[in-house]
Amino acid sequence: MSGAVDLSALKQPAAAPGEVPGDHAVTEANFEDRVLRRSTQVPVVVALYSQRSPGSIELVKLLEKLVAQGGDWDLATVEAEANMRIAQAFGVQGIPTVVAVAAGQPLADFTGNQPEEQVTQWLAAVVDAVRGKLPGVGEGEAAEPEAPEDPRFVAAEEALERGDFEGAVTAYQTILTAEPNNAEAKAALRQVQFLSRVQELDPAALAKADADPANLDAAIAAADLEMFNQQPEAAFDRLIAQVKRTAGDDRTRARTHLLELFELFDPAEPIVVAARRKLAAALY
Repeated sequence: MSGAVDLSALKQPAAAPGEVPGDHAVTEANFEDRVLRRSTQVPVVVALYSQRSPGSIELVKLLEKLVAQGGDWDLATVEAEANMRIAQAFGVQGIPTVVAVAAGQPLADFTGNQPEEQVTQWLAAVVDAVRGKLPGVGEGEAAEPEAPEDPRFVAAEEALERGDFEGAVTAYQTILTAEPNNAEAKAALRQVQFLSRVQELDPAALAKADADPANLDAAIAAADLEMFNQQPEAAFDRLIAQVKRTAGDDRTRARTHLLELFELFDPAEPIVVAARRKLAAALY
């Protein structure tokens, strides 16, 4: 409903009939304060009802019960026939009509009586929609405290930060000895082994591989350097080209190294999926 109706006319209230009983009763006389101003802090749920409609009175009682339970919203109950300017401002077509107002503007609405479960869900959606946008709406449930860091991983990471690749490899291998299926340790070990290997490569390996395409050792070293330089597609293509041109043990070696590079990524990564297709075509 946002922007669909103009509530500004109600900032200058006309003379209003007598107050409607109830702590949340609102008339034209106090609409600006109880709804428009209040809605700059929390969403205000305006329930328009009629004394002649038992169903609408039941809905008002339900909303009064729910707001009493606490929450980041407020309630305004309006007897529509006694406050026609409010009903007209909201374009009410039926009773009961419930409208959520936030920052002085209608946000969401429903018409007709609803079961408690649906009303509760609707209220939760209204509050979520303005969370972080109105000062009186909290941040929601506190996040669960983070689990303490595993000291084994901390030790491995500290070794890596020191440049102690051998120590980091040993630390991750120790974790895998105790937990062979620890996916995090497996992935970290592959990354560290790759980084350790790259440190020993000759920066001229790329030029050597380009100058001598038949040199498998140079091609493998060049592929590692390209991977380290954030050029995975180039690294994959270089090794796939070796798979195409070699046979026997050399082909197995090129393919095995390529698969090791694949393992540095999520298997669903698009560049890995595409490279696997290319490898299949090269093999068959």
